[in-house]
Amino acid sequence: MIGLLLQALVVMLTYATLWYGVSLVVKRNDIADVAWGIGYIVLIGWLIWTRPVSPVAWVIYSLVTLWGLRLAIHIGHRIIDKAEDFRYRQWRQEWGASFYWRSYLQVYLLQGFLLVIIAMPVLIAASDPMAELSFWSWLGTGFWIVGFLIQSIADRQLAHFVRHRKSPAEVLDSGLWKYSRHPNYFGEILMWWAIFFIVWPLSSGWIAVTSPLTITFLLVFVSGVPMLEKRYADHPGYQVYKKRTNVLIPWWPANE
Repeated sequence: MIGLLLQALVVMLTYATLWYGVSLVVKRNDIADVAWGIGYIVLIGWLIWTRPVSPVAWVIYSLVTLWGLRLAIHIGHRIIDKAEDFRYRQWRQEWGASFYWRSYLQVYLLQGFLLVIIAMPVLIAASDPMAELSFWSWLGTGFWIVGFLIQSIADRQLAHFVRHRKSPAEVLDSGLWKYSRHPNYFGEILMWWAIFFIVWPLSSGWIAVTSPLTITFLLVFVSGVPMLEKRYADHPGYQVYKKRTNVLIPWWPANE
C-alpha cells in the first residue's frame, strides 16, 4: 500500500505541475478547479492501466469518475468567458512578487497532495484485487447517489439564479438553498463519506477515513464555507438569510 501511495503521489504531482504550466499560459489560476475533478479520472485511468480491478474497485472508479467529470464540466462552464475567480484574484494581489512560486506550491502541488489523500478509498480499492461487493457496497452507493443528486441539483439551481437575478442584492433562498446555505458542499461531503463506507470492510479500509475527514475539514473550515461567508459578510440580504438558514446540513428555516 505504501508503494502504491508513493506512486500515486508522483503521478498526481506531475499532473499538477502540467496544469501549473497551463495556468501560466492562460494567465489564470482558477483552472485548478477544473483540474481537480479531472485529476481523479487521470488517477483512476492510471490504476486501471497498471493493476487488476476488483468488483469493489469498479464501483468506486465509476462513482468517482462520474463525480469528477460532472464537476469539471460544471466548473469549466462556469468560468469560461469570465474573469478569474475572486479567491484566486485575491491571492494574486496578496502574494505580489511571490505569486508564481506560491501558486505552484500552495495551489497546484498542494492540490496534487490533497487529491491523493482524498482519493485514499480509490487507492485502497485498487490495492485489493479480490475485493467483492458487500452490503456496505450497496449502502454506500445509495448514500452516494443521494449526495450526487443534492450537489448536482444545488449547482444547477445556483447557476440558474446567477443567470437570471435582476440585482446583486438578491439572495438565492429557494429550492435546496432554502434549507442549507451550502447544499452543494453538503452533497460533496456526503458522497465522500459514502465512498468510505464502501471500502471500510476491506483490509486497511479504515485508513480511508482520511478522505471524508479531509474534504469535510477543507469545505467547512478552510476553502469552502468560510471564504464564501466572508465574501458576503457585508451583504444585508445574505445576513438575513444567514440567520434563518442552516450553514450546511439541510433543515427547515428557523422562522418556519
